[in-house]
Amino acid sequence: MEYEPGTHSVAYVTAPNDETAKKIARGLVENKLAACVNIIPQITSIYEWKDKIEEDSEVLMMIKTRTSIIEELTKYVRENHPYEVCEVITLPIQSGNPPYLKWLGEAVKEKN
Repeated sequence: MEYEPGTHSVAYVTAPNDETAKKIARGLVENKLAACVNIIPQITSIYEWKDKIEEDSEVLMMIKTRTSIIEELTKYVRENHPYEVCEVITLPIQSGNPPYLKWLGEAVKEKN
């Protein structure tokens, strides 16, 4: 079966530290909302918040999932994230290694 572009997505979520990211990542995988979450340490985020330029150390979660469950994934992150406004942005996966994409689709079932 050939992969249909956009069936799967990558979501990016920042977190204040490794402990928070691991907790969220584990919950996403355990709840079948993600096949895999990579936690990338030691990023610096510079942004404007409440009329002030902020600079924080964060970690980045790179989450692989199905596009059809992005809404559920976002809800889970929002309910389990300490930030007042947390980042959840997604990009569709256009193509990739067919066996990996097959595994991703088997790990995260299509939303009914």
